[in-house]
Amino acid sequence: MAIETNTYVAFLRGINVGGHHKLPMADLKVLFTQLGFLNVITILNSGNVIFNASSQDAKSIEENISLALKNKFGFPVPTSVRKAIQIQDVYQNNPFKGIEITKEIRLYISFLREDVMTDLRLPWISEDEAYQIIEKRDTTIFSVLDLSISKTTTAMKILENTYGKDMTTRNWKTIERIIKKL
Repeated sequence: MAIETNTYVAFLRGINVGGHHKLPMADLKVLFTQLGFLNVITILNSGNVIFNASSQDAKSIEENISLALKNKFGFPVPTSVRKAIQIQDVYQNNPFKGIEITKEIRLYISFLREDVMTDLRLPWISEDEAYQIIEKRDTTIFSVLDLSISKTTTAMKILENTYGKDMTTRNWKTIERIIKKL
């Protein structure tokens, strides 16, 4: 009897940033394989992993990966896991349609580990109009940063102050690269 598997995408937070928490993608791929995951593919150097696993809930997979990463590399690596079908749905229902893209516009998707309810009314625009949180779907937040107005990283602080630090963020271009590999 064949075991049913699903394709998942893991997003690791805070690795290979500014020389801190170095985690080679080859080592990451080996670890995922040792955990019993199949068809492991890493994308970019920022901790994006596509893999197949026996059907189980994403939360259990998240916890297993986070624990294994801490044990292997000696530092905590917050991990968000989504079924590939969820990432494909987000991509197909692109919340950024209608936004004029220039070389200064950055589109971001943030993955919360738990759903967080806030009083923030969306869409929300910062006082200087450099940063917008345009939509939230369950545990996924979509935002836009205009670097022509502000070149600061205060956008992430706004997200963290509103939704907490238990999230990881990716550029929309990274999501497009993941979609091509699914």
